[in-house]
Amino acid sequence: MRKIFALLMICSLILMTGCGGGGEEKKAAEDAGKIKLGMITRLNASEENFGEFMKKVEGTLDVKISSHTPVFFDNLNAMQMALQSKQIDEISTYRSVARYMIAKDPRYQVLKDHSLEFVDSFCFALRDDETELKDSLNKVIKEMTSDGTLDRLTKEYITDINTEGEPPVIDMPHFDSADTIKVAVTGDLPPLDYVSADGKPAGFNTAVLAEIGNRTLKNIELVTIDSGARAAALTSKQVDVVFWAIVPVSEIIPADTDKPSGIILTDPYYRDKITHIIFKESEKK
Repeated sequence: MRKIFALLMICSLILMTGCGGGGEEKKAAEDAGKIKLGMITRLNASEENFGEFMKKVEGTLDVKISSHTPVFFDNLNAMQMALQSKQIDEISTYRSVARYMIAKDPRYQVLKDHSLEFVDSFCFALRDDETELKDSLNKVIKEMTSDGTLDRLTKEYITDINTEGEPPVIDMPHFDSADTIKVAVTGDLPPLDYVSADGKPAGFNTAVLAEIGNRTLKNIELVTIDSGARAAALTSKQVDVVFWAIVPVSEIIPADTDKPSGIILTDPYYRDKITHIIFKESEKK
């Protein structure tokens, strides 16, 4: 009986002290009072090093953002469920996404007083050996910017979108004997990157990619994946292009902060401001 008691005591000590000499407990204690901030998994950052990045930004700009601890999610649905069940306190997303989510469910609210806002540029991500494809995409992005096509598509599918229905599915053009570009879309940034309930990509992403297909005379094949699988899908050649990758629009944040090794980025095709949203359960739809 004494042996059993001694073993139980040893097990209790191990659980209390941990293998790292109390490091994990110290970190848990530090995180306990922080705001849990849900974020879509980054291409090239972990929760830990993104948290360290937030501390550096705080030191540089004298703002309070390290009061948040990042919690990564591989898709928007899981992050929304975590917010509604209070596993996290806020979601970090984009102004256009927040506007769409609130229109669909007024219990989501923009948190107007969070400490710092950034603007991100959205680019296509490719493998670094696809320089010819990158040049082709940059050429089309420049044309679509100059002739107002990107502004028109942004207005039609993001700014003035009718939230009473769902973003429209757009057929991709097809060219016999033409090359096919496989493009990963996630559906995790509605209405910017949207996938309908029946699994069909729709809205802004399909409109932009259809225009690119028409201008490059190449077939576009849309491949739906979780956001957390974007980098792996690209480097494993499951896809040729990731529909969205981000570059912060800020002098204090390196442009390649979230760019994995072996990946190159096109010029931007869209910009949006980061915002935080909360979920108010007491509010009724």
